[in-house]
Amino acid sequence: MEALQYLADGFTIALQWHNLVYAFVGVLIGTSVGVLPGIGPMSGVALLLPVTASLTNGLSPEQAAASALILLAGVYYGAMYGGSTTSILLNTPGESSSVVTTLDGYQMARQGRAGAALSIAAIGSFVAGIVALVALVFLAQPLSEVALTFGPAEYFSLMILGLCAVSGLGGKSMTKALIMTVFGLLLATIGIDNVSGVARFTYDIPDLYQGLEFLTIAVGLFALGEVFKTILEADGTEAQLIKVDRILPTKADLKRSAAPIARGSLLGFFIGLLPGAGATLASFFSYIVEKKVSRQPERFGKGAIEGVAAPESANNAASGGAMIPLLTLGIPGSGTTAILMGALLMYNVQPGPLLFSDHPQVAWGLIASMFIGNVMLLILNLPLVKVFAKIIETPPQYLIPLIIAISVFGVYAVQISTFDLMLLIACGVAGYLLAKNDFPLAPLVLGLVLGPMIENNMRRALTTSNGDFLIFLQKPLSAIFLACALLWLVVPMILKLRGRQVVVNEEA
Repeated sequence: MEALQYLADGFTIALQWHNLVYAFVGVLIGTSVGVLPGIGPMSGVALLLPVTASLTNGLSPEQAAASALILLAGVYYGAMYGGSTTSILLNTPGESSSVVTTLDGYQMARQGRAGAALSIAAIGSFVAGIVALVALVFLAQPLSEVALTFGPAEYFSLMILGLCAVSGLGGKSMTKALIMTVFGLLLATIGIDNVSGVARFTYDIPDLYQGLEFLTIAVGLFALGEVFKTILEADGTEAQLIKVDRILPTKADLKRSAAPIARGSLLGFFIGLLPGAGATLASFFSYIVEKKVSRQPERFGKGAIEGVAAPESANNAASGGAMIPLLTLGIPGSGTTAILMGALLMYNVQPGPLLFSDHPQVAWGLIASMFIGNVMLLILNLPLVKVFAKIIETPPQYLIPLIIAISVFGVYAVQISTFDLMLLIACGVAGYLLAKNDFPLAPLVLGLVLGPMIENNMRRALTTSNGDFLIFLQKPLSAIFLACALLWLVVPMILKLRGRQVVVNEEA
């Protein structure tokens, strides 16, 4: 009950007219930032950080901190939603957590169901945001203490489980999925080793010293790969224009999406609690879970609405979950929350156990504003679904240059490097050839994202154990994760072999 009283006090701050304006501007900018590949929530929040100082002039230090956080947090969760728009319409992920949405969202758009996909993404994001915030209000302290029990060995094993589970995205061939996962891990090793400072696989090319930019790889594989497919596989006849028949989801769509949204919200929230795991792992895990529990797993990858509802709910819930370690422990779980922590410190507000008692106006004002911001996102984006959906009705001769322009602008804006543009084209060709030969692209992307985190946590764990690999089995939680990862690989292989044996016996 005490939490509800504090939340009510937070609403009195969040509902002040200037804070309402900040929340609206934040979610508006965040949505725009999410739509454009290359900017992403971290860059959007970082770019606005110096702006908040001038916007909050004339306010008391406490009010200024609350207003600045309300604006920046709006950008954060607005961007988490915005990334779904281009993923669904153009097969171009706005940022890493939107990669999974391309798998079914783009297929839905090609079937004329772009409106339903965008609407479900908006509804799922809203529900997940509210679930995460309710959990944040009541469970912040106990859950943050649980998250602290995760050491480097547990993180390593959790991410290994994530990589093994991604074999579920491999369609017919688990072997091809594992090949792509390993290839993603290999690409992640390129650059300067963080521990020893040794250059790995750089071949004296200066552009490779900082590693391969994730966004360049993802946009090349998905967006340009689709462009090459459209151009090279055109049969000379006039391409059929895709018509968007319906803007809002049907009752059947809503019924199919309800459970995935609920599961994605809860799973995303708990994964968001873990520093470093973040929205990308949450979206992949939720998609894999939905495919496993579905009675028709073959529909996934071909336009299943559950494949949009679950990951979009999970990545938004993860952004709410990531607020718990930030606010209660002062531990940022991602790049974006690290910048939000920098904003707090800039206003002389120390995040951690004393934040809620020393600066209740800032903490509860921020939480209350996130409720309001999620409502604003829904009101803002549902009417825009009709406008966004029209993009898919654009004739291919205009749409292809638009996709190329967005891809090139997004990739070049990250590092202002022509090398990245050449890499983008190479990844586009690779994406086309791999997809044509039924090699799944999503495992490569997850391997690229998780590779550095797996390596860092493995080294930290081995440092604490003086090089003893048994530490991964001695920690109970780590051993459970590794056992699950092994079962995830072995059980499908046993079932497949048993199925073949039955067929052989029947033929005999």
